[in-house]
Formats: sequence, C-alpha cells, structure tokens
Amino acid sequence: MSKSNKKTTPLGPASRVAIDIGIGEKDRKAIADGLSRLLADTYTLYLTTHNFHWNVTGPMFQTLHLMFEVQYNELWLAIDLIAKRIRALGHVAPGTYKQFSELSAIKEEDGVPKATDMIRLLVDGHETVARTAARSSRRPTTPATSRRAIC
Repeated sequence: MSKSNKKTTPLGPASRVAIDIGIGEKDRKAIADGLSRLLADTYTLYLTTHNFHWNVTGPMFQTLHLMFEVQYNELWLAIDLIAKRIRALGHVAPGTYKQFSELSAIKEEDGVPKATDMIRLLVDGHETVARTAARSSRRPTTPATSRRAIC
C-alpha cells in the first residue's frame, strides 16, 4: 500500500484543488467553521423535530404530527444546502453525530416531553439556528475581503 501525500484536516482530506473565488483561505475557513456550526444546529433540530413527530401524543396529535413532518422535511433540505456551501469553500462538512454534538448549541432532550413542551423546545431550537445563521453571515474580519461571503 502506498502512502498518500494529502494533508488531513480534523474532518478529512484537505482539498488539493486551488480555489479562487475572491475569498482568501483564512476567511473561507472562518466562513466554513461558522457554516459547520449552522449545519450542526440544523441537523440537531432536524433530529429533534423528527423525534417529536414520531412521539407526539395528546389532543393536538394530528396537527403537530403533520406540522413536525413539514418542518423536518424543510430542515433536511437545508442541511444538504449548508453542507454543499461548506464544500464549495474547499472544506469538509461535518457529518457524524459526534461532530454535530460538539459543534451544536442545541442540546438533545432526554425522554419524551409533553406536546406543549415540544413546541417550546422547537421554537427555542429555531431561534438558536437563526442566531447561528446570523453569526455565520457576518463579514469576515480580513480587510482584503470586500464583500459578503455567504449566500
């Protein structure tokens, strides 16, 4: 077996293709790090929402069951787009439960909460994702970067 000369990052092999998109490597890394936290928060919220979809009970079952399904499907689509943005910046997207749990500001819920608590927890989760997205979309601090790098 031959050894590879590729550099390895904590998330996997580093990109060997030069990337020239008008954003320096330092700024691309900062952006990718922010997007990785956004990906972790979004994935954790997706799992929580899917869990609640499966386990909601009570008089609001049908309404919440359907609402949670719509939400976890939308979150699933967002996860893919965020990961692709990270890859487009030349970095590896996190993709394990361990990485997500280390990066996410959303903590997993123990047990199965009551339906009204599920709603509160999901609202809190969406607010956390929104705050993470806002932090991730701020301009990098390098003076050479003159325009917004996200979206």
